[in-house]
Amino acid sequence: MLLLQFSTSHYCRKARLALGYKKISYEVQNLTPGLHILKLKPLTGLTTVPVLLPQKEGEPKAIADSTQILKYLESYQPQPELFLPDRRQHTEACVLEDWLDESIGTATRFVYYDFRAGEGKQIDPSLSSQVLIQVVRRQYKINAATVKLAADRLAVALEELSSRWQDKPYLVGNHLSVADIAAGALLSPLALIPHYRREYPLLFDRIIQIHQICEEPLPPGLRKDEG
Repeated sequence: MLLLQFSTSHYCRKARLALGYKKISYEVQNLTPGLHILKLKPLTGLTTVPVLLPQKEGEPKAIADSTQILKYLESYQPQPELFLPDRRQHTEACVLEDWLDESIGTATRFVYYDFRAGEGKQIDPSLSSQVLIQVVRRQYKINAATVKLAADRLAVALEELSSRWQDKPYLVGNHLSVADIAAGALLSPLALIPHYRREYPLLFDRIIQIHQICEEPLPPGLRKDEG
């Protein structure tokens, strides 16, 4: 399988975690933002990553959207399960995944790119990095007002997720699910922001554990070689 991605996208990380959890062999192709449209539009009719190309006879040509990729992987290789067998727990996990996808992942993007344009600029002060950050800020209308709303949304989300993870290793049920995969990926950019690392150590411990279970390299900010 081939995963078309941006290397820094937390939504692409979500797809990689699922592939790793399923122990499905795959390769990645890192696309150039802007030029990626030329590759993706003919394949999916959309312009967003990730896109998974199964490259196997009898399988779909391309699957767009991280949630649809997880659903496809579950049907392609049912074990180990990402979707919980108990109906109530399945619904709860899917609701959490949708909330993380549609609201919290977006809030993370706003807070992260605001940080990278300000006090986090030293992480990569190169011209190419800073140009990309400014392009993203303009594209998503990231400004002081929208960042404040995103930070408030994140504060509620991180308290809820930390509470759920306080007494058990998984957000729903007794094994990893789509909810954990989504949280582990979509909150991972916050690991580079000192405030969040200080305030929510348990949450980042869980994110590390999810990456270890899925055999995915840790995101920046959580790697041992970074001190």
